[in-house]
Formats: sequence, structure tokens, C-alpha cells
Amino acid sequence: MSATAYRERLDSQSRKVVCRGEFRTGFTLIELLVVLGIISILTATLIPVLGKVRQQARRVISVGNMREIAGAVTCYADDNNGRYPPSVATLGFGNNWNWQEPTYLTAYRKRSTAMYRSVSAYLHRYLAEADSLFCPSAPVKYKYLQQAWDAGDEWNNPDIAPLPEALLGTYCLYWNYTGYLGEDAGLFRGPRGPVRGSREGRILVTDYLGYDHFRSPKAYGSCERFRHATVTEGSDISSAFWSRPGQWTSEELAALNVKLYAGYVDGHVESYLPTDTVPMQVILHPETGEPYPDNAGISPGIFYLPRLGLR
Repeated sequence: MSATAYRERLDSQSRKVVCRGEFRTGFTLIELLVVLGIISILTATLIPVLGKVRQQARRVISVGNMREIAGAVTCYADDNNGRYPPSVATLGFGNNWNWQEPTYLTAYRKRSTAMYRSVSAYLHRYLAEADSLFCPSAPVKYKYLQQAWDAGDEWNNPDIAPLPEALLGTYCLYWNYTGYLGEDAGLFRGPRGPVRGSREGRILVTDYLGYDHFRSPKAYGSCERFRHATVTEGSDISSAFWSRPGQWTSEELAALNVKLYAGYVDGHVESYLPTDTVPMQVILHPETGEPYPDNAGISPGIFYLPRLGLR
């Protein structure tokens, strides 16, 4: 066969292949739709998995934070005759003072000349990073958290009037704190040191879970995100938290479907559920243990304590 004839034969075969659709340079519409469908299925499968991974990562960070806080107050006690720092969750001076919500990191002023008004003034030596005081599941971190922690008793928010300002965190701090558990249960007394008294609880720090805070009346609030929660925005002195309206029933509490954590005097951190808690009110009159009245307009509301940590 001559060269010319051979080339003509090859050209003829190539034309046949193209005409039969056996030689293509792209995807058909059906193939593209199939690929997009597979990608959509994979995306729908992976997004919940990635969400759970992020949630678990936040929990791991929070557990680490609580261990660091427990370690810091234990180190403070080692250096101070076995005593934890005083609680700064108070309002007023001298004999004219009352308890405030246990999320306070800095009070408006000292309770006495012998005390500091900030947690940082006691613990900054042992806990330099303010992120350890912030729940990673909270919606938005307070923008001046580290500056306030570094400033300690000298903290003054640059965005508002040049007066001493308070600072509230996302964890509840319970060493040397007293709260009201009800007529039958009496008072909750936070631990004064690693070697506790017989009537002292063993809780040092918990996630915030509460009800009817003045920033979100008739609603549940927490630093941990729970089912159907929306955001209660932060203020000049506090971080945002998650909230959801409710009527304060045991069924609603169970339906929050959230896992919470608490750190204890022996340094361990364990989880608990909203149904494993006891409601505590903030005391307005320390001399009698009388709590804030309901619907006071400024009431911090209810704080839920893990039941197993009360004694």
C-alpha cells in the first residue's frame, strides 16, 4: 500500500470514530448533573460532621480552661496559707454591700481596702492569658478581655466614661462565694481552700447556665449553645451569651439539650446536664441570705449549679 493510500485510510477511520461519538472532548449535561449531585450529597454529609468536630474542639478547649483556672487558684492557695482568693462578685463597700452574679471578673469597686476588685489582681501571676477565662462556645468574646485582665484593678473601659467599670465573664467562679438555694436547702457556700470545711461546696468554676437574667428576661441563658438559642448581645462590660425564651419548667430545662462542664477543688473537670443541676439565686442581703426579688429589673436571675458539687 502506498503512503498516500495509507493516509487516506487513517483519515477515513478517524472520521468514523468522531461520527460515532467515540471521541469526545467534554462532559455531557447528564454527567455534569451527576457530578453536582454527588458533590451536594458529600457536602450535606460532611457539614454536620465538621460542625460536631468544631463543637468537640471547643469543649476540649473549655475543659482545658477550667483545669487552668483550678490550677491557678490552687497555686494561689499554696502561696497564701491554703486559702483561695476572695470572691470579687460583690457590689458596694464596707458594711453596705451585696453579692452579685458569679460571672464577675472585675467589680465596680473593692468591697474593702484590704481586698482587690479584680480576679486578675489575685491570679494574673498564675494565669497570664485572659482567654483561659473565656468560654470558647460563647457567641462573641469581649473585645477588651486581655487588656482588662492585664490592667487588673486599674481596668477602665476606654469606650465609656473614665470611671472604674465592672467586667463580667462567661464562666461562673464559685470560690469564697455564697448563694441562696431555697428555704429547704439554705445557702451554697463556695470552697475557701483546697481543704474544705464541712459545709462548703467543692465547685470552683462552671459554664454559665441561668434563667431570667435582666439582659434576657424570662429566658434561659448560657455560654454554651443550646437548642433553638439566639444571641443576647454583649454590653460595655460583658460578653454576649446564648438565650431562649421560656417559662422555667423542668421540661424546658431538659429540652435545652446541652452539655456543661465544671471544675472542682481536686483539679478534675467533669460534664453534667441541665437536669443534673440545682437553681441558685444571688443574695441581696448578706446578713440574712435574702436573695434578689423576682422581676426586680436588675436581678441576675437564677444560676444552675451541678448537684454533685454542692457538698
